[in-house]
Order: sequence, then C-alpha cells, then structure tokens
Amino acid sequence: MNVFRFLIKLGVGFACALVLAFGLGYTSGILFTPEAPARPGYDIVVLPPGAEAEKPREVSIQELFAEADISKGEKVAKKCAACHNFKEGAGNKVGPELYGVVGRDTATFPGFSYSQAMKDHGGKWDPLMLNTYLTNPKAEVPGTSMAFAGLPKAEDRANLIAYLNSLSADPKPLPTVAAAPAEEAPAADAPAEQPAPEAPAEAPAQEEPAQAN
Repeated sequence: MNVFRFLIKLGVGFACALVLAFGLGYTSGILFTPEAPARPGYDIVVLPPGAEAEKPREVSIQELFAEADISKGEKVAKKCAACHNFKEGAGNKVGPELYGVVGRDTATFPGFSYSQAMKDHGGKWDPLMLNTYLTNPKAEVPGTSMAFAGLPKAEDRANLIAYLNSLSADPKPLPTVAAAPAEEAPAADAPAEQPAPEAPAEAPAQEEPAQAN
C-alpha cells in the first residue's frame, strides 16, 4: 500500500514538473522573443564613385580663444596645482610659478632650475606656443623635466590659456578669429530670358484677277 502511494506521489510530482517546465518555457517565449525587423539586414551606404564622406570642420584654437571661459580654465588648472603656484609671489614648486607666464620668455623665471632642453628651446610663452606645448609637452620639448602628459582637448587648452592670461597685472588680448560662417546655399539660377516671339509674317497680297476686256 505504501509503495502504491509512493508511486502515485511520484507520478503526480513528475506530471507537475512537466506542466511547470512547459508553462515556464511558453511564458518566457512570449516575454523574451525579440521582435523581427520589418526588413532583415543592415543598410549599407554606398557613395558614388569619386565621392568622399564629409568630414567635420576642425575648429582652430583662435576660434576657441574667442569663446574661452576663464572659470572653466581655472578648473582645468587644478591638474597643474600639484607642481605649480598660480598666485603672484607664491614661488616655485616642482615647476616654476605660473603667474604672468603668458608673454614671458621661456626658462627665465627667477630661482627655478630649468632642464637644458627647455633652455635650448627658446622663444616666448605666447598663447599659440602654449597651446602647442600643452598639447604634448614631451613631443614639443624632448627632454623636458615636466612629467605632465598634456591636454588632448583643444577646448581645455583654450580655457586654461585664457585663465593663465588673466593671471597678470596687464593681461594681453588672445589671438582670436570669428567662427567661419555657414556655407550659403548657391543662389538659384535666374531663368533664361525667352526670346521675343517673332511677328507673324505678312501674308503675300493676292493679285486681283484680271478683268476681261
């Protein structure tokens, strides 16, 4: 009797397991079946022969100077605060004091021991030279002792240089240029002048029939 009950329970449990598995499979199929696209595959854009994909216009640093934000540049300067002081008279740290750096001759701040590579580089820290140097210091001045990797974003460099330029008793204007205007659509061709219609040719005068004498 006990064996019979055990077999009944085993059969009922097996049947319940089958029903549960079938129900879960059916439900998950409804919930998670991805919707088939209306048209399978991907669109492939084929350019006509000789045509090139349009590239975005590269914005010059002068255009970015025209829109530079000093407050944003001050935030970027925090990346340099471990090695440089920005206040006048604060002195040198690992790097030279940066107050008044814009327009200063390179390797000339008093009391700082510059690398020979920087001494040999020469020039003046004008905004354009700072932009080139801050892009990749080690590439611009091989052998420089500055370990900073540079600022790859032109917007960050423009904002930082605007901030550095403000750290002066006599800030100089940054070299700026207005953004290039959007290309105007070509004017529609004027309709060609239609030739004036020719006057209809006069019909030849008909000769009067000769009258019989």
